[in-house]
Amino acid sequence: MPGPEKTEMSGWPEDVGIIALEIYFPSQYVDQSELENFDGVSSGKYTIGLGQDKMGFCSDREDINTLCLTTVQKLMERNKISYNEIGRLEVGTETIIDKSKSVKSVLMQLFEDSDTNIEGIDTTNACYGGTAALFNAANWVESSSWDGRYALVVAADIAVYATGNARCTGGAGAVAMLVGPNAPLVLDRGVRGTHMQHVYDFYKPEMASEYPTVDGKLSIQCYLNALDKCYDVYSRKAIASGIKESPNILDNAAAFLFHSPYCKLVQKSFARLLVNDFIRDSNPDFQGIYSGLEQFKDIKLENTYFDKQVESNFVKASQKMFELKTKPSLLVSNQVGNMYTPSLYGGLASLIASTTPNELKGKRVILFSYGSGLAATMFSVKVSENVTPDSALLRLFDSLNDLKYRLESRTKVDPSIFDGIMKLREQTHHLAPYRPVGSIQDLFPGTWYLTEVDSMHRRKYDRVPSAQRLTKTSVEQSEVNNVNVVVH
Repeated sequence: MPGPEKTEMSGWPEDVGIIALEIYFPSQYVDQSELENFDGVSSGKYTIGLGQDKMGFCSDREDINTLCLTTVQKLMERNKISYNEIGRLEVGTETIIDKSKSVKSVLMQLFEDSDTNIEGIDTTNACYGGTAALFNAANWVESSSWDGRYALVVAADIAVYATGNARCTGGAGAVAMLVGPNAPLVLDRGVRGTHMQHVYDFYKPEMASEYPTVDGKLSIQCYLNALDKCYDVYSRKAIASGIKESPNILDNAAAFLFHSPYCKLVQKSFARLLVNDFIRDSNPDFQGIYSGLEQFKDIKLENTYFDKQVESNFVKASQKMFELKTKPSLLVSNQVGNMYTPSLYGGLASLIASTTPNELKGKRVILFSYGSGLAATMFSVKVSENVTPDSALLRLFDSLNDLKYRLESRTKVDPSIFDGIMKLREQTHHLAPYRPVGSIQDLFPGTWYLTEVDSMHRRKYDRVPSAQRLTKTSVEQSEVNNVNVVVH
């Protein structure tokens, strides 16, 4: 891939945005319908109620550093980019294994034989860190600090919950994005809508635990309220900039992507945009998409967060548009689960893998990012119209055409083994010295993995050969059902 050309600093570089994207998720998963049976809950609670089919998870062989190392190296290799071409590297994550040393500093081992003059550091606020890192990268390219090189953004997390009804909403994964000028996915300038607020809806006060403290009902209300606030600001800015041509926001983009704790919330969020448009429409004609909604003409937005009648009717009214404009982006969320920080960008990868360049060329995609605590932004990207054989857009689509195959090639793990692995992670979290016991046999080619934590908590890593996958074996029952924590 040719490097970016530095332009005159008297103006902005042109078409700054996402040039390349790589996604990684664990090579093993648990089936949600089998997990329902194992947990003793009603059939369909996770699959129908939450909209989840599978959930990826990490053994003790993977941590936040391995996820990021794997994804960055994969992106560089797949796109044939020299490490010398990277001038900024920033990691968005809420998965903390060290209170001082950044994940970005661990990634610098990939740059040891290259230019180490690389700006950027870790960015943290629940699931919003990746979006903040993306904005920082774009701002750097458009600033006087830019030296003509690419920026690299990494969003990664391991989402795990204590035993109970929230465990099914876990997941894990990482997304790396190359940012620079002349991008196939151009960030719309000046039309972001952001909402920030102090609230305890989801947080991690226990330093020695991976598990969060969650106020479930409050978290949903905060998410939807943030969506309302961001929609209002984004909509006003989009009108002022001329990119919002229709009063109804759902008519102004080919796709709508959302941070996805679980797929059902995304569908409700899409319907929420219709609720916003409906309330703002001073004279709805109750035809077309508003047909049958006459009974709701006097509703107030702040009274609708837990109104099941409003929710069900607007979900039904927006169903066809949801199927067309959002469902294609839920592939990874449905199959891997909540990846936290990379969740939204897993949706972007899913959209690209589920469509064609000709279907999206010249179109706009609106994205909603949410991180508890809270921070949220609605923003948009414009897809390039260039679909020539050597175009950046075609290269981006080609790089993700194996996404469905990679999902299908994972190893299914019995819920009892999954439960044992979660107990192992709980027992060994931050333990030192420690030598992991999880199998590396089923890891994807090119995956980095943890080999040892020494007595000073220094972590050592190795990488599965990228040329071929190791001999495929099932996860050994003895490794997790009869857990023996190896300490030396």
